[in-house]
Amino acid sequence: MKKIKITQVKSAIDRPERQKLTLKALGLKKMNASKEVEATAQILGMVRTVEHLVKVEEI
Repeated sequence: MKKIKITQVKSAIDRPERQKLTLKALGLKKMNASKEVEATAQILGMVRTVEHLVKVEEI
């Protein structure tokens, strides 16, 4: 399975609670925090929810 690197580039302040919880579920706690995860359907769905707050790169 391919892996992707997710980096938070915008703050979660003044965002809906659902988006904050999605960032937390992805393992992103701070600005410029990165996480390498496998590109499963569940992960890609979470990324789509917060796509305006993160940057995604294929590894």
